[in-house]
Amino acid sequence: MSRRSARVPKPPTRLIEESSENISHEERPLARFAPKRSPGVQPPLNTGNPSPVEIFSLYFDREVLQMLCSHTNLKAQLNLERGKRFAWAEITPPEMKQYLGMLTFMAVLRLPKARDFWRKDTIFHVPFPASAMTRDRFLAISYNLNISNPLDSEQNDRQRGTEQYDCLHRVRPLYELLRTRCMAVYHPRQHISVDERMVATKARLSIKQYMKAKPTKWGLKFFVLADVNGYTVDFRLYTGKSAFASGKGLSFDVVTSLVNKDFLGSGYTVYCDNFYTSPELFSHLSRQGFGACGTYRQGRVGVPSTQENAVNKRSPRGTIRWIRDGDLLFVKWMDTREVSMCTNIHPVYTGETVLRWQKTADGRRERVAIPRPTAVSEYNKYMGGVDTSDQMLGTNSVHRKTRRWTMTVFQHLVDVALTNSYIIHKEICNSQQQGYMTRQTFQEQLSAQLLGVALDARPVKTPSQGHFPVPVSPSQGQEKSQRASMGRQRCTLCKRSTPWRCAECGVGLCLQLERNCFLMFHQRQ
Repeated sequence: MSRRSARVPKPPTRLIEESSENISHEERPLARFAPKRSPGVQPPLNTGNPSPVEIFSLYFDREVLQMLCSHTNLKAQLNLERGKRFAWAEITPPEMKQYLGMLTFMAVLRLPKARDFWRKDTIFHVPFPASAMTRDRFLAISYNLNISNPLDSEQNDRQRGTEQYDCLHRVRPLYELLRTRCMAVYHPRQHISVDERMVATKARLSIKQYMKAKPTKWGLKFFVLADVNGYTVDFRLYTGKSAFASGKGLSFDVVTSLVNKDFLGSGYTVYCDNFYTSPELFSHLSRQGFGACGTYRQGRVGVPSTQENAVNKRSPRGTIRWIRDGDLLFVKWMDTREVSMCTNIHPVYTGETVLRWQKTADGRRERVAIPRPTAVSEYNKYMGGVDTSDQMLGTNSVHRKTRRWTMTVFQHLVDVALTNSYIIHKEICNSQQQGYMTRQTFQEQLSAQLLGVALDARPVKTPSQGHFPVPVSPSQGQEKSQRASMGRQRCTLCKRSTPWRCAECGVGLCLQLERNCFLMFHQRQ
């Protein structure tokens, strides 16, 4: 029987035994920032002032729309052959674009159920959706919407339990296309962050995850690489630990798969929380030319375990202890509670302070400036990229309750494209020193442009909405000679005499074979 030797952590090269007064102010050399492409919005969007639909169309372009249409038409044909009953005509890319516009419209004007947008004869009636797309057509597209080839999906399902089975096959075509477009349209700036994102779903599937600390506790878990402005640069849908096979742990594999030197270049600083931080990961990133900073968990392999002169509960606020192990710096700082940071790029302390309330000797409370390590300041400044992205994704989201997890992924990818499009709009306006639209205004304009209507257009009023022609005056009690004058009213359009008026509008309108002023008047409304 072989014996496995326990791994002994490498002893620290320096141990500081005092608080912030004795901390060296040595400067750590920053890695050379050499991105593969010029950071920011990429051509052709970096010139001019593109409209919302022009930006969004770089994500849902002709290739994506054609792919969705072909797979949806094939799925509808299979459903009809299986005896499903619904009216169907082949969907085309322009109509798929209108469908996306309707989803965006429904995200701005929120109603409990999709059918509520086509309700009639109530005070909650919304007139526009029926003029853009019928209810049955919208529901038929939603029911048959398919991201992958349904025939290939059935073949993939028969391989369940084997190595050839792909649990993301039903969403992979759009999933991969959107990942590529997110990376192509925008190149991140120097500070990027990695974190998880939960997308709510109640579908019964094996890849659904539970995260107690997240507001959305049950759902699909995405690992996300984001810029500090909230732009989603890259993402991975978590399908289980078996998908990462390097042998160095899930957190290591997630970060190394998202932080790709061939795409990014070098010199970037990656921020992550204690789930990902490990000495092995940070050393690997340093060899790749990346800086790294994050909170860490005590007891992780490679983390110094010495308790000599360590921070404890009785340490005063602002106390800083640190250990340097080669290129890695481990910092402990006492704030309201102990904060543990690891970095391979920041110095220990460069003079930053933060105000905290403290009691004085006479019992009063006053704000006192206490020292704060550089790594903590930089982490607080740049770590929130994914959180900013999540907050923006939740604003006017197209997500609606559904039992189909593939539809949940589709809606989330539409939200990612919407949010990234808005961030690009802000970046372009800021570079040109112009004011930018609010998120709601941007989404309203995008919805109108996808639907092919003017934003300020009024829905067409038809006679079926209560506008019926009625006589100007009842003919009972009038002699035949009086009807030519007393029973008539001036037409509001052609100014001629007419015996007809609109019961709802109360204006005179001609209703004759050679001139139908009644119809023309209501089409102009």
